Amino acid sequence: MSPMFRPLVRYADFRGRSTRSEFLLFWLLLSLVTLASVSLGVVVDNATDVSGNEVMFVILNVFYLAVTVPWLAVVIRRLHDVDKSGWWLLAAFIPFGIVVLFNFWARDGTRGSNRYGPDPKSRMPLPLDEDGHPVTNPLG
Repeated sequence: MSPMFRPLVRYADFRGRSTRSEFLLFWLLLSLVTLASVSLGVVVDNATDVSGNEVMFVILNVFYLAVTVPWLAVVIRRLHDVDKSGWWLLAAFIPFGIVVLFNFWARDGTRGSNRYGPDPKSRMPLPLDEDGHPVTNPLG
């Protein structure tokens, strides 16, 4: 199963973790459907007497209504992957909160298991130095 469609299969699963690729490919899917709908609206507007805006409006509203729950689930699972609670999604409602969320979504996930489940990439946790800090380059 392609990571692009995995959020649609796990549409109501708010537990666990999702990788960056799964998250970003799902956003790409949403963007491609939006672009296709806008393009279809332009074609319909130019080729028929029907308003292309109405066609685009109906298609996008039905599509976004259908993917709202999978979108929320993958966003929350992505926050879980960086060891953040899903409640961080509420940061989008405060000024510059979306910048914080984009930072979380762009980070690599926590190596190894965290409180939300096992690593979806099946990586081992980083070794720790004497002070308890992760060693990012254990060879050097």
